[in-house]
Amino acid sequence: MMIRNAQEADIPALVRIYNQAILEGLRTGDTEPVDQVERAAWLREHDVLHPVLVAELQGIVVGYVSLSSYRKGRAALQRTAEISYYVDQEHRRSGVASALLQAAFDFSEGHDLRTLIAIVIAANTASIALLERFGFTLWGTLPDVVEYGEKTLDHLYFGRRIEGA
Repeated sequence: MMIRNAQEADIPALVRIYNQAILEGLRTGDTEPVDQVERAAWLREHDVLHPVLVAELQGIVVGYVSLSSYRKGRAALQRTAEISYYVDQEHRRSGVASALLQAAFDFSEGHDLRTLIAIVIAANTASIALLERFGFTLWGTLPDVVEYGEKTLDHLYFGRRIEGA
């Protein structure tokens, strides 16, 4: 598996993977599929300190991790990033997410980020277990703010300090 910076040519794969998560429900706050124009704009919003990294197997993008500015424009929070990751449903539980998280940690250590925050819907137990395995702990809960029709769920904030920062 190769992990590299996302490129414009990866946008169809990014859309496919993210839309899988949307259609499965309870994995993201988006409820309607995104298109390539939206994902292209999203990719352009990322910068040198906040990249999107993709995992590629035999020339096919099978997952990605993004680091996004947390509370953009607030200088006191510039060394904190929000981490998000998504893996193609056919490649889950095969080490892709773990490799992506490790790559994000390695990047963060080398770019003076001090804190990573993951915001997760409480029903996403697989993601919670993965985050905890990677040293994230629950830092906060926004109760019943996620709405899927009549169902409400908590939004959980997990955090991890970056070693060496």
